[in-house]
Amino acid sequence: MTAYRYLHLDVFTNRRFAGNQLAVFPAAAGLDPSVMQQIAAEMAYSETTFILPAEAGGDARMRIFTPAVELPIAGHPTVGSIYALAHDGVIQVGQERFMFELGVGPTPVTLEWDGSRLESAWMRQQPPRFGAPVTRRDGLGEALGIDAAEIVDALPVQPVSCGVEFLMVPVATRSALDGARSDTSALDGYFATADLSTLPVYLFTTERGDDDAVAYSRMFAPSFGIAEDPATGSASGPLGAYLVEHAVVPADQSDRMLNLQGVKMGRPSEIWMSIERTAGGTMEVRVGGSAIMVSEGTLTA
Repeated sequence: MTAYRYLHLDVFTNRRFAGNQLAVFPAAAGLDPSVMQQIAAEMAYSETTFILPAEAGGDARMRIFTPAVELPIAGHPTVGSIYALAHDGVIQVGQERFMFELGVGPTPVTLEWDGSRLESAWMRQQPPRFGAPVTRRDGLGEALGIDAAEIVDALPVQPVSCGVEFLMVPVATRSALDGARSDTSALDGYFATADLSTLPVYLFTTERGDDDAVAYSRMFAPSFGIAEDPATGSASGPLGAYLVEHAVVPADQSDRMLNLQGVKMGRPSEIWMSIERTAGGTMEVRVGGSAIMVSEGTLTA
């Protein structure tokens, strides 16, 4: 048996006990993937990451597990793992770039510093892929615990992916979104009748509040073993792309948009989205934020 050190961080926040929890195993060489999955289930956070030696010219390879499945890319694990590596000195003060090898391929992360303090980390996500808008909405509101009339007619219910596919569901108001709940069996039934693969659901509203957020969101992913996630970077990139694609946010105002998530869970999270149209017409998607160390320990496996 070997003792593996891990770091516990709160991500997409700059204060402890907010944001999304993450466990990072910074020296995971020697762990079998099946054991990684067992450890992720034992940690019981939305995701747990395992840092491994690079194999394809990057700075490090990283594997990401929810309590139930491995993911090819995820936002808060990427941002949080950068902070963990900076805490350990693997990333040097002032270093501006770090390349992770993820399941989707090389994923560059840009680092922003305020003196010796790491202020934020920005990951580049895959170009967005927009699925066909969902034509059948019957049963969706019921499965999500909201009045069907609160699902915005003027915007599509649509699968969008920047590496992991999410079903984007636009909701009219923050109060309606706060009242949402996930009924797993009803949601499975909805996906079956709508002839859709089972997807994590990302509900959002663009109703403004007392904050500076462009979007206010919640994420349900029972198929990933996550009842609700307080911060989802891999959904925030697709959300930003969706908002620009459907002209909810003008393309010239799509840099550093704030997405507020996790409020209803008591773990408010600030996720920043940046969408840039390239000369070729595609979108460059970046998601960023901060993280803070909470604790560290060891696990024997």
